[in-house]
Amino acid sequence: MHVEDLLRLEPLDLTLLWGSPPLLAREISGVTATDLEDPGRFLQRGEIVLSGLVWWSAADEGAKADRFVAALRDAGAAALLAGEETHGTVPEVLVDACRRHGIALLSVPVHTSFRAITDTVYLRQWGDLSRRPADHYALPENVRGELSRLLADGADPDTLLTRAVAHLGAPPCYVLSATGRTVARTPAAPPLPARQAARRLKAAAPFAAAPASTTLRVDPDASPYGQWYLHLPGPVDAPPRMLHEIAEVFAQYRQGLLRRRAAARVPAAELLDLAAAPRPGPALLPAALRACGLPDHGPYTVIAVSMGAEEGAAEAGAEALDELLRHLPGRRFATARLATGGAAAVIATDSGAPGAETPVPGAPCAGAPGAGAPGAVVATLKGLWPTLDACDDATLPYGGISTPAAGPQELNGALEQARYALTAAVRAGSADGTAQLTAVEDLTTLDALLAGIPADVRTAFGVHALGPLADGTNPSHRMLLETLDTFLAHNGSWARTAEALHLHVNTVHYRIGRVELLTGRDLARLDHKLDLKAALLCR
Repeated sequence: MHVEDLLRLEPLDLTLLWGSPPLLAREISGVTATDLEDPGRFLQRGEIVLSGLVWWSAADEGAKADRFVAALRDAGAAALLAGEETHGTVPEVLVDACRRHGIALLSVPVHTSFRAITDTVYLRQWGDLSRRPADHYALPENVRGELSRLLADGADPDTLLTRAVAHLGAPPCYVLSATGRTVARTPAAPPLPARQAARRLKAAAPFAAAPASTTLRVDPDASPYGQWYLHLPGPVDAPPRMLHEIAEVFAQYRQGLLRRRAAARVPAAELLDLAAAPRPGPALLPAALRACGLPDHGPYTVIAVSMGAEEGAAEAGAEALDELLRHLPGRRFATARLATGGAAAVIATDSGAPGAETPVPGAPCAGAPGAGAPGAVVATLKGLWPTLDACDDATLPYGGISTPAAGPQELNGALEQARYALTAAVRAGSADGTAQLTAVEDLTTLDALLAGIPADVRTAFGVHALGPLADGTNPSHRMLLETLDTFLAHNGSWARTAEALHLHVNTVHYRIGRVELLTGRDLARLDHKLDLKAALLCR
């Protein structure tokens, strides 16, 4: 579908305000509705952008409209569809900005809803499945037509899969996520635990048909964390091309799902931005929670993840975190990238409790309502972490989990806790080359507590606390540090320190005296011992 096709649809009653023929010929890949001043990071190339222009007022200068349209241009948006309801008309400054930046601009009258435009675009895209030449397909034409209608009607994935394989004799069949989560299964397919499913997917490489089973990638372009697989555990008598066509049906279903999830990340990002603010207005956080489909009362758990500093790592983190949290039945959550890097999610840990709200359409939601203590959420996530790690051999995922936040105003502290635990996980994982998920409740030792402190702060503390001994190039200082470390490890026992180092007790006394002189600390005092122990751990 192209931008100019929208102008030909009389029920939409759209008006072209500006757009050259090449711009109107651009193909539409999807739709995003937003009223953010800078929506660039939430857009995908080729999307049309629907905006009610709430972000603009008559008192604003033209620069605000210019920044908005420039963000659309940089993201590769196909066109801007601006609603007339807020201001009665589309401001001229917006028309001028679109002309300068080469973005086609269409006005949306008050009587045309954004939902009608979104449905029109996606129904047209889904309808393409049954309008292609019949000789291109192995699936019977009536089956393709039925699947196309089911996609357009928003059928659930179980129904879609059951009808897709019905003409094959209704064999047991699954659609599985990269972490082994069952997205869909036919009535003949028994429940499949996630870990067992993940093992099957791993064993099925390179994902081709085999005599015993068949496993196909649904979307070859998906990331390692967002990939789905069509899995038939038993032999099936069907041409490979037919199975690939069934997989393509679910690729289209998945793309529609991703578009809805991308839209849900806009309010999720606003929620996390508010949670990061030390003193947001008392009404802002509850409103942001409701916009994400979350209850405006606690408790909540916050999890932060990092996939490294490479380009695209934040998006990969958000996708991995979203996939991980969908293993939690009954848990509503909001996931988004963080402005400071990485991704985070707010999880409502009483999703099954009375008074919990119904999620807004398209908001991230996992399974049916269910109960369970916040501690069960942490335990489940830790159990799934190795499965998430196995999705991509080239990346180590790190995560940090907060303690429960009692209410909206405690989200700032919970986010800080999650970030602190994440830093500790990165430090521990970098040391031994393993993926780590650390909860704040795991930080029960001085070493674990210090691990969450940023590296530059740790280094500065160690240098100042140890004084001249921090110079590791001096052999004499290295010897004194070894003696200090052993002395503290043996609870200040002169005799046991001497025995461990194979020294005379007088030598230990001499060396510890030198340590005290160089550091200005008195190792007869507990607080000074703790200072130097922390400094050693921070090296």
